[in-house]
Amino acid sequence: QVQLVESGGGLVQAGGSLRLSCAASGRTFTGFYMAWFRQAPGKERESVAGINWDDASTNYRDSLKGRFAISRDNAKNTMYLQMNSLKPEDTAVYYCAARRLFTTQYDYWGQGTQVTVSS
Repeated sequence: QVQLVESGGGLVQAGGSLRLSCAASGRTFTGFYMAWFRQAPGKERESVAGINWDDASTNYRDSLKGRFAISRDNAKNTMYLQMNSLKPEDTAVYYCAARRLFTTQYDYWGQGTQVTVSS
């Protein structure tokens, strides 16, 4: 079975940086698409970025492109989200998720990690 565990969240000042990690256990993610989502207070969950595990191709929410970077380490079965120039509006619970390629439903989710950006 697949288990995803996020880490790296915390409190940071506006303009600072954080790197989130999503560690996968149970199996390799060959044939999967991995993604980060976030949910802020009073807002619906939204996609942040995604990466094809096999070829490392990436997608970003347009408003975040240039500040956030997603990557993966095959050897460690770990996905990362580097977040730079953080803003208070980035405050949210960030979730790691995975789906099989050519599907639309994310069947695997982590527990979430809180990111709080102070002004």
